[in-house]
Amino acid sequence: MTFQRARNEEQREARRRAILDTATTMLDEMPLAELSLNELSRRVGLAKSNVLRYFESREAVLLELLDGFLGRWLIDLAAELTASIDAQAAPEARAGQMAEILSRSLADRPVLCDLFGAQGSVLEHNVSVGAIKRYKRSSLDRLATMTELVRQHLPEIGDGAQLFCLMGLLSAGAMSAYVPPPSSLLAAYADEPALAVLHMELREALRASFTSLLLGVLPRA
Repeated sequence: MTFQRARNEEQREARRRAILDTATTMLDEMPLAELSLNELSRRVGLAKSNVLRYFESREAVLLELLDGFLGRWLIDLAAELTASIDAQAAPEARAGQMAEILSRSLADRPVLCDLFGAQGSVLEHNVSVGAIKRYKRSSLDRLATMTELVRQHLPEIGDGAQLFCLMGLLSAGAMSAYVPPPSSLLAAYADEPALAVLHMELREALRASFTSLLLGVLPRA
């Protein structure tokens, strides 16, 4: 892919979209840590200096991807919750249903979980104050959306909804670092099955975490 010089806003937006789309494809092919600005530039067909006209750093590209992935996930999540949660069930049952939906939905989006996991240690470094402020403002909007979704289907949670959403997303990011396990670890579990108690599939680990968090913040009768 090669580009002529962008001469209007429509062309500049096309360049930005191409950079983001290419980065998305790369994240489907390689770990986040291996995505370099040099390779991104090569695949997009722009000089590195030109890519930096649209995004101030590799981390700025990834922050924008994270925000976009999160927004699209929340749209899908709203439909999944509406379709799968029994509004007539007891609070504890609805909490279990919500934990199941959230864990399945996030486990199906490993790149989103990886980006969450790298947010504090990688993505929020090497970016300007202005870029961080834009990202954090959008994050507050995303958090408000998720919080409202949780309250809609589990109103008993009250003010605990926001805490659950924050802790739940942090859990997803932290757990994604262990998936997939390296071959040496799988071999160790196979040789010594007692060690395998330390291994959990991402979806099951998330389900257990979300269930515990939800039940922990639900008010006691």
